[in-house]
Amino acid sequence: MEAEVTGVVRGSAAGSPRGAPRRARTIINEVQDEGDSLVRPRPVDRAQVTIVMDNFVDLLLAPAEDIRRYAPYDLGDRRQLVAEHGFSALITVEREGQRSTALYDAGLTPDGLARNLDVLEVRVRDLRAIVISHGHADHHGGLEGLFARYGRWRLPLVIHPEAWRERKIVLPTGAEVRLPPPSRADLEAEGLELVEERRQTLLVDDTVLVSGQVERVTGFERGNPIHFARVEDRWEPDPMIVDDQNVIVNVKERGLVIVSGCSHAGAINVMRNAQRLTGERRIAGFIGGCHLTGGVFEPIIQPTVEAFALADLDRVVPAHCSGWKAVHLLAQTMPAAFVQSSVGTTVSF
Repeated sequence: MEAEVTGVVRGSAAGSPRGAPRRARTIINEVQDEGDSLVRPRPVDRAQVTIVMDNFVDLLLAPAEDIRRYAPYDLGDRRQLVAEHGFSALITVEREGQRSTALYDAGLTPDGLARNLDVLEVRVRDLRAIVISHGHADHHGGLEGLFARYGRWRLPLVIHPEAWRERKIVLPTGAEVRLPPPSRADLEAEGLELVEERRQTLLVDDTVLVSGQVERVTGFERGNPIHFARVEDRWEPDPMIVDDQNVIVNVKERGLVIVSGCSHAGAINVMRNAQRLTGERRIAGFIGGCHLTGGVFEPIIQPTVEAFALADLDRVVPAHCSGWKAVHLLAQTMPAAFVQSSVGTTVSF
């Protein structure tokens, strides 16, 4: 059974007349005797995912079927793509001849995202929505530069209410890494319509599903034991990072395309949660961070890769925090499905 809360955001949109409403629908799943109800995003004819920011860029990677690589025409041009420890992707869907694009995450530095969008010649003003995967700075930091460059405009931004928490990582050496959250005041000042939601949200004419909190079902994905959050005047363990959320698109005759920023919930939990929410078992592609880098997470690389292999994905594109050991094992285990991520790469479904 579905109940819905509908918010309407005014503004121009690709494929829509100026002033037409943008809608973000929050889906409330009600548990019944037969289990959770399904959330069915409208199937799309085609989908494309473009890596706008990632930890890696290689301008010499060869294209392949349904894989387009950015190719510069002049390396003397100072307008080149940059990589950084962050993630951002464009999700473009096509349905009945209409194409629409949403931005998922925004990288780390104030100028990286805007620079790469310029180099890729993205019409930023045509974006239909922004989704932030979680509150860590390497997924929202580029918003500052984006708005400085393009100014204010009305746009829905979906974010989990826990994303505003101040956090840090305490390394085994005792060193600490701050993970500052986004500023609610700054985002509101830019005219954004903040959609704070723990549950699922439908965007872009109900074709893009934001997962909300991910159900944790695997036995080996147990969160991050060195992650902490400030609660009032003290730091407390925050291993689960519950604001972790991903986006899901259902491509006709292909299945689900899942884009995940870090997969703090666990990449396999992310994948299985998408299947549970939509009732669609086929996975056309998984793109994004798997958070398998570093000594804390290396013990779960093997079961993660085995689960990916059993899922029989068409494409797997590990990015950002996946780590070189996990990336290499995925490439060895799933050579037909594996795609090396790189800034500027577009994967089509």
